[in-house]
Amino acid sequence: MGRLTETIKHLLIINVLFFIATQMYGEQMYEWFSLYFPKNEHFQLWQIITHMFMHGGFMHILFNMYALWAFGTPLEKMWGRNKFLFFYISAGLGAALIHIGVNYYYYNAGMSALIDSGLTESSILEIINNGQYNTEWYSIAGKATIDNFLGAFNTPVVGASGAIYGILVAFGMSYPNSELFLIFLPVPIKAKFFIPVLIGLDLFSGVTGYSLFGQGIAHFAHVGGALFGFLMMWYWKKNQFNNKRWN
Repeated sequence: MGRLTETIKHLLIINVLFFIATQMYGEQMYEWFSLYFPKNEHFQLWQIITHMFMHGGFMHILFNMYALWAFGTPLEKMWGRNKFLFFYISAGLGAALIHIGVNYYYYNAGMSALIDSGLTESSILEIINNGQYNTEWYSIAGKATIDNFLGAFNTPVVGASGAIYGILVAFGMSYPNSELFLIFLPVPIKAKFFIPVLIGLDLFSGVTGYSLFGQGIAHFAHVGGALFGFLMMWYWKKNQFNNKRWN
């Protein structure tokens, strides 16, 4: 950690400005800049980037920005500005890609079941684009399938968490023996153990639907950011590229 580096400082400022604007303009900001499912009428291409600077509440942005400063600072000092920013944005894009991919799986499962019952895709889209649904759908496909289908279509994602998880992986691979503390478990745990456990909990929550950290969390976006962060770090280390700076 230590002194606030330039890229971290600018990312913090952008996130805070987006948060203030969201408090002022509310739902309009979420509609413009959250990441919606691509078939949702609110989806816009720029949301793939802008959702990384949106947050759902004060604690959400507080924890993300603290993690960005705490784990991102030593990485920017080691890599330089351009390399850190490339890694950060790439991890965030990877998180969005995995999140959308999982949502397409849920969407296709629900849509296929409804179409097989005799409904048409256009009629279903007309209903759900108006924020509605038919309770009879539950008897066709089951509660879990329809809930996942509607959640994938209607629920936008916000937050820097996907990019942050990429940063966590990079930190763990660069400083594996650094000791970290959980708020509710004040015992030092080395990064090489702490971070894989954290990612494993997100994967567990995403697969089972049982969340240890509360509802409304895009667990697969976290896993996606971690996965892309790992792949980039693995490639850089394999090609002896990890310690080179991009200034």
